[in-house]
Amino acid sequence: MRNDPTGRALQLLSLLQTHRFWHCAELAARLDVTQRTVRRDIDRLRDLGYPVDSTSGKYGGYRLATGAHVPPLILDDDESVAVAVGLRYAAEAAIGGIEETSLRALTKIEALLPHRLRRRVSALHSSVSSMRRADDDIVDPEALSVLAAACRDHEHVRFDYRRGDGESSRRLVEPHRLVTAGRRWYLVAWDHHRADWRTFRLDRLSEPWLAGSHFTPREIPGGDAAAFVARSVGSPPRHHDAKLAIEATFADLEGVLRWIDHTPIEVAADRCLVEIRSEDLGRLAMTVARIALTAPVVVIEPTELADTVSRLALHLRVSPP
Repeated sequence: MRNDPTGRALQLLSLLQTHRFWHCAELAARLDVTQRTVRRDIDRLRDLGYPVDSTSGKYGGYRLATGAHVPPLILDDDESVAVAVGLRYAAEAAIGGIEETSLRALTKIEALLPHRLRRRVSALHSSVSSMRRADDDIVDPEALSVLAAACRDHEHVRFDYRRGDGESSRRLVEPHRLVTAGRRWYLVAWDHHRADWRTFRLDRLSEPWLAGSHFTPREIPGGDAAAFVARSVGSPPRHHDAKLAIEATFADLEGVLRWIDHTPIEVAADRCLVEIRSEDLGRLAMTVARIALTAPVVVIEPTELADTVSRLALHLRVSPP
C-alpha cells in the first residue's frame, strides 16, 4: 500500500469521507507515509474532483468538503452490506416515490458487490419479512424535506391538517422534531393557535410551507420527542400470540401463512407447530379459520382463543337443502 499510489489514494479518500478533520500527521501515520506524500495524494484527489479543504500551520490538516456533485464513495465490506440492506427496507417505507428511487440505487450497488458480500445481503433479504398494514398512508417526500429543514433551522411552518375525525384546519407551528413509529411519521411541534404542544401525523398534513420567520426552540415536555409521541398517540395495540398444531407440511401451508404474522416452531413430515400473532382474539380466530380451510388445526394455547374458536364453530351452520 505504501508504494501503491492508487491504493493509497483510495485509503486516504476512505478516511476523508468520515468528514472529520484530520491532522496531516495523523493521515501520514495511518497511511505509513511521510506528510509530504500525504500532501501529494491530497493534490491527486483534488485533480480527480474531490473538494478537500485544508488548514495550514503546525497543526494543519484536511477535511472533505461538500462539493457540487456526488463523487464516488469508498465503502468497506460492512458499510456496503449496511447500505444495501438499508436501501431494501427504504423501498418499503411509507414515503411516496422513495420506493422506486431506492430500488434503482440498490440495483446499482448490488451489481458492484463482490460475490461474498452479495451472498450476505441475499441471506438477510431472504430471512427477513416485512408486514404491510392496510391502513398505512403515504407521506409526501417534499413535505418531509420542508419539515426537516424547518426543524433544523427553527423556522415557523404553516400547513393544512386533517384530524382523525375528518375536520380540517390551517396550523401555524414551531416544528421541533420528526419521529418515526414503524411506517408512520409524526411531527412534534408547538401549535400557536392552541398555545400548546401537539403531535401531527404527516400523512394527514398537506402542503407545508415556510412562514418566513424564526423562533427560539422550546423544551419538549419530558425532554424526549419519541416519548412525547408515545404518550400522545397512546401505546400500540397489545399483540396476542397463539400456538397452533396444524396437520400439514409447512410447505403445504406456505400459500396461506405468507399473509399471516407467524413463526414456525417445529416442522415434521406430516404436521407442524406454528406461532401466530394478531392484535386481538377475534382476528386470531379468523386466522385459525382461514388456516382450517387448508388443513385441520388444533389450538394449543391460549385457552381464550380455543374458546373463541369453539364458539365460532358453534355459530357456523349450513342451512339444510
